[in-house]
Amino acid sequence: MPNQPSTRPSRPDSARSGILLVDKSGGLTSHDVVARTRRLAGTRKVGHAGTLDPLATGLLILGLNSSTRLLTYVVGLDKEYLATVRLGAATTTDDSEGETLTTGDPDAVAALDAPALAAAFAAQQGHIVQVPSSVSAIKVDGQRAYARVRAGEDVVLAGRAVEISEIELLGPQRSAVGEDGHPVVDIDVRVVCSSGTYIRAIARDVGVTLGVGGHLTSLRRTRIGPFPVTAAHSLEQLGALADRDEPLPLLGPAEVARQLFPVLEVSAADAVALGHGQRIEVSDASPGGPVAAITPEGRLLGLIEIVGGRGKSIVNFPPDEYGPADDQPGGNA
Repeated sequence: MPNQPSTRPSRPDSARSGILLVDKSGGLTSHDVVARTRRLAGTRKVGHAGTLDPLATGLLILGLNSSTRLLTYVVGLDKEYLATVRLGAATTTDDSEGETLTTGDPDAVAALDAPALAAAFAAQQGHIVQVPSSVSAIKVDGQRAYARVRAGEDVVLAGRAVEISEIELLGPQRSAVGEDGHPVVDIDVRVVCSSGTYIRAIARDVGVTLGVGGHLTSLRRTRIGPFPVTAAHSLEQLGALADRDEPLPLLGPAEVARQLFPVLEVSAADAVALGHGQRIEVSDASPGGPVAAITPEGRLLGLIEIVGGRGKSIVNFPPDEYGPADDQPGGNA
């Protein structure tokens, strides 16, 4: 009998769906991480939820294969950051990668004390309108703002409503000397905020409030929604797994959905009906959605909306060729 060509993917992850938590190192763009993960997993179907600048490190959430459909719901989750704010100089990018625009008066910088710092940061907390940095990835007439700035345009973005629920000053400020020899003050902060918040804009605006200028010198994202960076893996760790032909530590779609949505355990018959686009009867359930429909086998069938006691599918999650990530060795590592 002639040899039949193998239909199994060349990588154990190429047909698996799931969410991958990556601890991004500095100097890489989010696109760099996606590109490397595509090679490691052997699939083109990789996306990310929430960009991190090259300066920043920390949690980047990726979706593989059909789980890219979950990323829409991850993007809007709240986020936590650890950052270092430098007061005494403003830059073109509101971070240390830009050129210095202005420096604060040395006496004013030296006069900064704990009460003044606490008040300036507290003014940034709550529901505020924040003007993003002109070198952000926000699109202006179809083109990224940073691309327009690099082309020589003067870009001023509109303010947007954000919520900064927590700003915690971590320890006392530290006096230092900037690269241009001017005195500066560094302070570490922890920020919990809504999606769309720019931490470097906080540094800029605190500097404006204090009249000395400010920018960001370090940024690390430590949490997105229920997902902590402590559960993430570096690209080096993921590469070592791929070199040994071991599965990547994907979180299964059902596991992730249980953390993000209310759950409806559906019968086998209802699973078939939903898969065919039919509505199912749902008792003792509050109206609304999305609700995660989980099959008796523990697979995420899809997200449904409940209206008038009936559930209808709004997003389907097809089964993996070799089973969901939940059932794969190392799927929940």
